[in-house]
Formats: sequence, structure tokens, C-alpha cells
Amino acid sequence: MAEQIQKQGVEAVDRALALLDCFDEGASALGLADLARRSGLNKSTILRLSISLIRAGYLNRDNRGQFRLGPRTWQLGSLYRDTFRLPMELRAQLRTLSQSTGETASFYVRDGQRRICLLREEPIRAIRHALKEGVSLPLKDGASALVLRAFSSGDDAELGAIRTQGYAFSRGARDPDVGSLAVPVLRGHKLVGALTLSGPINRFDDARVAQILPVLLECSARIAKNLVLPDPEIGAALPIA
Repeated sequence: MAEQIQKQGVEAVDRALALLDCFDEGASALGLADLARRSGLNKSTILRLSISLIRAGYLNRDNRGQFRLGPRTWQLGSLYRDTFRLPMELRAQLRTLSQSTGETASFYVRDGQRRICLLREEPIRAIRHALKEGVSLPLKDGASALVLRAFSSGDDAELGAIRTQGYAFSRGARDPDVGSLAVPVLRGHKLVGALTLSGPINRFDDARVAQILPVLLECSARIAKNLVLPDPEIGAALPIA
């Protein structure tokens, strides 16, 4: 019986969560028609669900009828990030990496079939890859996604090659204007996360990648050396003490 309930879930909850999943980095405010298109739900259902979500602080609606995520989502996101107990040294390492390469340095972890940018540091230059901490992205495209998949699961040829060479490089995979280079942060054989450099695609040619890859690998080794895994049974995405 319990197994059956687990498989079935609660339809109303699934629908409410589907509404929250409609928001992403490029869509922080959505109208009723946008929510209907993205979620596949009809407008009357969305309006009923939104009443509860607004009451609980998960959604807001402005005087133009636009929906936005509410403050409760920020609180939960902050609590989620706190579970990683990221040391201050990691941010300092990212800052040094960004300053030395002139590119955006970020640290990603895997969350199911998505990747989350837990920390990032951007360089002081006019043209750079702007990235928000806490953003959740698909685990499909981009160097960090490939690294997280290659070193946590997957046996296809592409991922095997990434495991062998120890890094992933992408140009325009998720964003046509962005190039990225990522390496794993490993503690023993356990994946901690993906350390990534990203920037305008014209600055990520083969010569530039060859230049910054050793810097990225050295930074990954320094980070891994100072990490302690609290429990060997904890999954790869919950590693930092």
C-alpha cells in the first residue's frame, strides 16, 4: 500500500510544483497564458493553485497579473545551500581562479537530472559570462553537465572519453555565445562537484583552453585536498563538511 501511494503521489501537489518549475533564469515573471503554455495546465486550474501558492509565500502576483516566485522559495533555496556547508576557502579559491584567468569561475553539484550552481565568482571586466548563484540548469548541455554525468554515472562513449581525459570543453552548447571548461573535484574516487570556467565563446578557442586547463586542474586539486566527506554513504552531491 505504501509503495502504491509513493508511486501515485498527490496530483494537486504535482500540479503546484509544475507551476513553480515553469520559472527559470530567463523567465522570472510569467503571465497566466505563459504558465498555461509551460505547464500544460488550463488557466482555471492555475488560478486555483496559485491562490494556495500565494498564500503560502511560494508565488507573488503583481498588479499587472504577472506571477513571480515568492520569498518562501528563496528561504528554501538558502536552507538547501546551507546543507552543503561550503567552506569560505572554496569561495576564495573561486575568486583567485576568476582573477587569474579573467573568466567566471563556478562550482556546480548534481541534483538528480539537473545541476545547481552553488557558488560563482565573476571577473572584473566588461564582457563576461554573468551567472547567478543557485540557478538550476538541465544536466544535458555544457561542460559542467558533462563532467557531473561522466564522473557520477553513465557509460556511453562520450562520457568515457571525458573520464579518461579528465575534463570537458563546450562551445555554445547551452548558450550560443558562451564557452566553458570544466573539471571534476574528486575526493578519492567520489565526485564532489564540477569546477568550471566560462566566458564569451570567442575567448574559448583551443589555444586558450590549453592555457587555462592546468590552472583549473591545480585549483581543483587544492579544493579537493581541503575537503572532508562527512559520510561515505552520502551521495556525490552532498559532500562538503
